[in-house]
Amino acid sequence: MEAAYYKRGNDQVIQCRLCPHYCHIQEGKTGFCRTRKNEGGTLLALNYSQCTSLALDPIEKKPFRHFHPGSQILSTGSWGCNLTCTFCQNWRISQGSPSWQELSPSAAVHLAQSLKERANIGLAYTYNEPSVTYEWIRDTAPLIREAGLYNVMVTNGYIEDSPLQSLLPLIDAWNIDLKSWSDDYYRRICQGTLSPVLHTIEKAAAVSHVEVTCLILPGVNDNPEDMVSLASWLASIRPDIPLHITRYFPRYHCTLPPTPIGTLKTLQQIACQYLSHVHMGNV
Repeated sequence: MEAAYYKRGNDQVIQCRLCPHYCHIQEGKTGFCRTRKNEGGTLLALNYSQCTSLALDPIEKKPFRHFHPGSQILSTGSWGCNLTCTFCQNWRISQGSPSWQELSPSAAVHLAQSLKERANIGLAYTYNEPSVTYEWIRDTAPLIREAGLYNVMVTNGYIEDSPLQSLLPLIDAWNIDLKSWSDDYYRRICQGTLSPVLHTIEKAAAVSHVEVTCLILPGVNDNPEDMVSLASWLASIRPDIPLHITRYFPRYHCTLPPTPIGTLKTLQQIACQYLSHVHMGNV
């Protein structure tokens, strides 16, 4: 499948324009996310229709607390990610080379429809970073809508504006990771930057249901002053945006101990001064 959002340059070098990395990809090579490869001057989306994870989940697991609570949603993921968070909970599919099965857009819609009797309300693009499966979502989401179901995106929000604008009319609900209020944190721990994520939250919240998740690493992004900044910024967009303050457990390259419950409670109390809905997760 030919990838969307790229520009051919000199000497067969391609510039990918899907996310803020703007990778310059040489012939035969892949970009930062590993899902896009330059073959003969054409950028290919390698993970199109490649499904590594599939489950019918409670909507609260995404997590959503204010979007059709009590319902189920068919959840699907592929492989690859455009960040490399040291604490990644799903690193085997985001950073590894997992086995996969083919799941075409039409097959995904047929499966989602067949699960309506089990309270399924739609399709969630989740598990790995869904924006690096942009082409598959572009082809699948309209079919889900035609079937009378919802599209849900669980994402790190690290995407360029043009592809984001293309997705906004198709997605009914977003859960967006806001990993920290610190740009230095994004650069050191995730190999990304903060501002594109803030842009995604602003744009999505203007047209869709949005909930935000912040995973708290003890001693790393648990500064109360940062939570004041994060929560007050969200409130400046809409004070009814739900915020999920989530407990970390050791995963991937990060061996810090689990987040103390007391830390989460303190940050929740701070955020509640600005936001109407603040939930603790993974507790």
